[in-house]
Amino acid sequence: MNQPGSARDAERSARAALARGDALMAYDVAAAAHREHPDDLALAHLAALALARAGAANDAEAAVARLPESGSPPAVAEEIAALRARLAKDRALQSDDAERATSLRAAADRYEVVAHRYESAYAAGNAATLSLLAGDRAHAEQCASYAIALIERAEPNAERRDYWQYASEAEAALVLGSRLRAHEALESAALVAGSDYAAMATTRRQLRLVCDALDESDDILDALAVPSVVHYCGHRVDTADDTSRFPVASESEITDKVRTYLRTRRVGFGYGSLASGSDIVIAEALVESGAEVHVVLPFARDEFEQVSVSPGGAGWSERFRRCLEVATSVEYSCDSAYLGDDTLFAHAARVAMGHSLNRAAMLDASVEQLAIWDGRETAGRAGTGYDVGVWRSAGHRTHVVDAAVGRESRPDVPSTDAENARTVNAVLFADFRGFSRLRDEQFEPFVAHVLGALARVLEAHGDAVLWRNSWGDAIAAVTRDVVSAASCVSGFHDALVDIDVATLGLPDDLELRIGAHVGPMLALRDPITGRPTYWGRELTRAARIEPRTPAGEVYVTDAFAALLALESDAPFVTEYVGRVTTAKDFETIPMYRLARRAGRRRVSRP
Repeated sequence: MNQPGSARDAERSARAALARGDALMAYDVAAAAHREHPDDLALAHLAALALARAGAANDAEAAVARLPESGSPPAVAEEIAALRARLAKDRALQSDDAERATSLRAAADRYEVVAHRYESAYAAGNAATLSLLAGDRAHAEQCASYAIALIERAEPNAERRDYWQYASEAEAALVLGSRLRAHEALESAALVAGSDYAAMATTRRQLRLVCDALDESDDILDALAVPSVVHYCGHRVDTADDTSRFPVASESEITDKVRTYLRTRRVGFGYGSLASGSDIVIAEALVESGAEVHVVLPFARDEFEQVSVSPGGAGWSERFRRCLEVATSVEYSCDSAYLGDDTLFAHAARVAMGHSLNRAAMLDASVEQLAIWDGRETAGRAGTGYDVGVWRSAGHRTHVVDAAVGRESRPDVPSTDAENARTVNAVLFADFRGFSRLRDEQFEPFVAHVLGALARVLEAHGDAVLWRNSWGDAIAAVTRDVVSAASCVSGFHDALVDIDVATLGLPDDLELRIGAHVGPMLALRDPITGRPTYWGRELTRAARIEPRTPAGEVYVTDAFAALLALESDAPFVTEYVGRVTTAKDFETIPMYRLARRAGRRRVSRP
């Protein structure tokens, strides 16, 4: 591998991914390249920045703490210092009210040091905003004036500034009360930003803080609006009889309505499936408009085509394959067979919904559902009516393209009477690092006090815990949904904090690690134990996560993160940590850390 070229190529690829708002991909590219070039500080900084953009503050802080500011090339040194200040800002904005002002002032001081050391208008603008939020408007205005002076000195010609100069000018102007100058700077920033949606999202979030602090409307941010995100769904075509809910004769009219919607809403990202009819019509229109298409299929491609595409008649399979070829990403929410089970369709739809919500949150973009729907509820566990109901129940808007045809309708997905229909549940696996070192005299206190505490947490969750088991230090549980699983995990950590391991004579480095997943599972009687239990590929997948989880942490899959995004009231969030190869080389998949929404207590030992 040619070291300089490959490193810079990787850096460009990672920065392009950041510009698209795909911090996950940016981290994967930068981290992989940094492993090849461990002395390349630019790549190391970029990997840390991607983690920060993805919300993985702990890992970002650990990564940037390892980077030497002193002795680094000036441009890299400035970026390292700015990232440290940015992470302090993120912590301050998440801190409790009692600590908030102090934390904001400390973060402002960090930025101010960067501003003066490197003559950075970007850092000066941040110092101004944080000082304003901390209640020191006079100092905020001093910092803002310094930012403007630095910008004018660096580039006197106001028409030739780069994106961050315009953004910093707008921020400083807002703090100083010059709304007109801020608006003009934002319009210029939008012109030079191109498709760097992540940069615009960062600026929008920052300036919204200023608007809130000054009690002013944030409509000034419309100049930096990024493309919106949609979850798409709708009725499928089935020519097996005359009751298809997608009106084939009206396809041209429906397509025109979809195109109009995508254009007027400026949609840049779509998430959904690829059944004949609505899905393919919308996906084709998204591609035609230049938007990204992210496909989530409920099971393997060939079987999906046979079940949900080919019955639409001539031409649909070819269109399906073309869409797959040009899709930005294709994901399979279950890699087992269909087995006539509608549950897989419903699960795939919810995963796609969650992905769209997470992408919109990362981009600070608007998000909506686009449904080609006849307005009728779905009879069964899947279908357009079901998808619309799930989306609306999560508190989000649906734009409906009318597909009413005035006749009896058939289901959107093949009807099933599967004997062993699966249910979508969450599953967690946990164990203790250091358990194998216990001696006989330590097992009784471990079982009574440590496992006993965890058992009480599971008991407290009642019938939300569908199944549980243990062997040695290993614990497995299946819960009704992702919120129940997250609540159990949180309860585990809270229970262990109160245990004095020294008094019990247990090792002080005995640490819990947990992996969690969600997917379709089978409830079957175990002929060995004679008890009902849960089975399936998704349990195997979940079991392979926990051995790769750092002690004291909780790792979850992207499916878990997606379904949690649909639970807007849940007090939990996920933070991307990268692609992880699970135990026994089962697979390499995106992984997330589970955390409390309003901060969390880090658990280092029971």
